[in-house]
Amino acid sequence: MLQALPHISRRRALQGSTAAFVVFGLLLWWLLPMGEASPSGRMAFSTGVRNGVYERYGELLRTAISQDMPEVDVALLNSQGSQQNIERVATGKADFTIAAADAVETYRLDGASGADRLRGCARLYDDYVQLVVPRGSDIHSVADLRGKRVAVGQGRSGVRLIADRVLDAAGLDPVEDIEPVSAGIDTMPSLLRDGSIDAFFWSGGLPTTSVRELSEKMDIRLVKLGYLVDRLHQQGGASRYYRAATMPADAYPEAQQGSAVPTLAVANLLVTTDQADADLTEGLTRTVIDSRDHIGDEVHAAQLVDLRTALFTDPLPLHDGARRYYRSVKP
Repeated sequence: MLQALPHISRRRALQGSTAAFVVFGLLLWWLLPMGEASPSGRMAFSTGVRNGVYERYGELLRTAISQDMPEVDVALLNSQGSQQNIERVATGKADFTIAAADAVETYRLDGASGADRLRGCARLYDDYVQLVVPRGSDIHSVADLRGKRVAVGQGRSGVRLIADRVLDAAGLDPVEDIEPVSAGIDTMPSLLRDGSIDAFFWSGGLPTTSVRELSEKMDIRLVKLGYLVDRLHQQGGASRYYRAATMPADAYPEAQQGSAVPTLAVANLLVTTDQADADLTEGLTRTVIDSRDHIGDEVHAAQLVDLRTALFTDPLPLHDGARRYYRSVKP
């Protein structure tokens, strides 16, 4: 005869079902993404002059953001450069931007509108100061620019700040001793090619596409600037952010012909304000670090973004969202 199955009470059956439900729920929690919703909304990002490094970096970063935070709509705004970028973010005309540290510090020291609200997200890559002349030019130092027609960047660009300070360090008045031409990297190369200017200043990541393309169409040379770093530091204020640096010989092979060029460099920062959403800022900072190699395939300077130094955003304090990101990846 078959042995009778043991009787299972209603209470024990209910307890078993409850336990199974709990186990099933824990399994779902483990397998399915249950984190907070991805940030959403619109982000205005101020970049730079057309054909410049800031513009291309912004375009590539927007693509990376669309993959990491698909609910965020990024609007890119062209600008004259760092000075305009900082003013836009500080006054609420843009949410995020890239700007050189010297321009950030100048805005702060001037006590300009919204300066106390500015926050850093990441130290990105260095801009290298480039003084470009025709190869056969008699300009071999900044002092030789006296009486020359020199493109010094647009009025609200970071290039203009640097050019004025470099000229002053070399003992030249930026207005009286040269013929300053207000132009950006989108027009400087063509002005040099057609003889409208004798030289131009540029500050950007290496290599800057417009300078490289110019070197392939025209014989040009890069003037040494590194000897001026001590005189720049003597100016005080934001000039302390310039440091001696060397452009490697392969930055612009046609122009440098195998020679490295001593020059000046200044760090770029990813900037926002204390009003920016913490989740969005954390996500953007993560995307900047994670997309370094991909963006660096086109903007080579981006390859130098380093997690170990990215959180040092002097002269700005870190945004809380960015700080949260760095803590999450701390070993």
